[in-house]
Amino acid sequence: MNGAIVKRLLPDPTVSDPTSRGASSAARVAAREPRQPVRLTPSSTLERLAPHLVERTLPRMVPLSILDLATVGPQESVRDSLEGSVRLAQRAEDLGYSRVWYAEHHNMRTIASSATAVLIAHVAASTHSIRLGSGGIMLPNHSPLVIAEQFGTLATLHPDRIDLGLGRAPGTDPITQRALRRDPSAAETFPQDVLELQGYLGDATRVPQVNATPGRGTHVPLYILGSSLFGAQLAAMLGLPYAFASHFAPAALQEAVRIYRERFQPSEQLDHPFVMAGVNIIAADTEEAAEHAREGRRRALAKALFGRGDNPLDDTDADLLLLGPQGRHVDEMLTYTAQGSPPALRRYLAEFARHADADELITVHHAAAVDGRLRSLELVSEAMATADR
Repeated sequence: MNGAIVKRLLPDPTVSDPTSRGASSAARVAAREPRQPVRLTPSSTLERLAPHLVERTLPRMVPLSILDLATVGPQESVRDSLEGSVRLAQRAEDLGYSRVWYAEHHNMRTIASSATAVLIAHVAASTHSIRLGSGGIMLPNHSPLVIAEQFGTLATLHPDRIDLGLGRAPGTDPITQRALRRDPSAAETFPQDVLELQGYLGDATRVPQVNATPGRGTHVPLYILGSSLFGAQLAAMLGLPYAFASHFAPAALQEAVRIYRERFQPSEQLDHPFVMAGVNIIAADTEEAAEHAREGRRRALAKALFGRGDNPLDDTDADLLLLGPQGRHVDEMLTYTAQGSPPALRRYLAEFARHADADELITVHHAAAVDGRLRSLELVSEAMATADR
C-alpha cells in the first residue's frame, strides 16, 4: 500500500471518533448515551394549516435501494427466506428500485445471507436488470484474492449488475469469529486489503504474478461501508462511494458524511463524492398497523441482540428487557426509521435524505414475514411515485 495513504489513515488529531478506544472516557460515554428518536417531519403547525404547501416543499426523492437481510421470520424456514429474497428482488426490479444488497452475517438464526456471493448468484439468475451486491462483505474475514474471484465470476456472468460493498467488522460475535479462523488483528490491514482487491479487479494486480481469474479487468465497483469516521476518511482518500450504516448505528452519520465530502479525492472509479445512507422502513396501510409492526421489530431486535445460543428469548423475556437499558439501546438503533403509510413515508424519506446529505438511500424493510416485506416495498414505491410528481 502507498505509504502516504497509510500515514494519512493514522488517527487525525483534528477529528475525534467518540467510539474509538483513543477517545476520552467522557466522549465514549456520551457516544453511548441513548438519544431521542430524530424527528424529520415538517413542522406540525405548517402540516396542520397548509398540508398542500408541505407537499410542495419536499425535495425531489433521491434513488432508493434495498438492503435485504434475508430475514428468517418466526414461522418461516431458511428456505422460505432465501426464496423470499428472490421474490423481493424481482418485485424491486419491477418497482424501479436501484439495487439490492445482501449483508454478511454469521451464526445468526434469523439472518440467512451468510454466504453472500452465493445468494447474489442465485438472485441474479432470477432477475434481469436490477443491480445486486454486498452490503457488505466483511473483508477481514477473507482473502482479497478469493473475494475478487467470487465477485469477478458474478460480474462475468452478470455484466454491469454487480456491486461490492466492503466492511471491516467481523459481522458476528467473538466465538464465531474464532470459528471463521479470523485473525483478531485482521481489521488493521483493511485499507491495504481494499487496495489489493481493487488491483485484482482492475487491469494491474498489486501482487506480482498473482491475478484473479475470473476477476481481472471486470472493474467491479467498490463501496466502503462504515458507521464511524474511519470509513469516511478511507472512502474519501481512495475516491470510492461511501455507505453509512445509519439504519443501526446512527450516532456519527452527519459528521462522517461531512468529513467524506470535504476530503474526497477523485479516482478512476468516481469523480465526485457519492453518499448512501441506511434507513429503516416500517410500512403499513395504516398508522396503527405500523405502530404494531414497530413493537414487533423492537422485540425481534431484543431477541437477536440479547438471546444466548440455544436458549433464545421468548416474547415475555424480550418485553421485560425492553423496559430497561436494553430497550434504550434498541431504540437508538431505530433512530432513523420511516414509519407509517405512504404519505408519512414520503415526508420522512425526503427529509432524511436532506438530513443525511445523501445521494441514495438504502432502505431496510422490516416485517415478520416475506409477504410483509413485499408489501413494504410496494408502499414505499407509492411514496416515491407521489414525491416525483
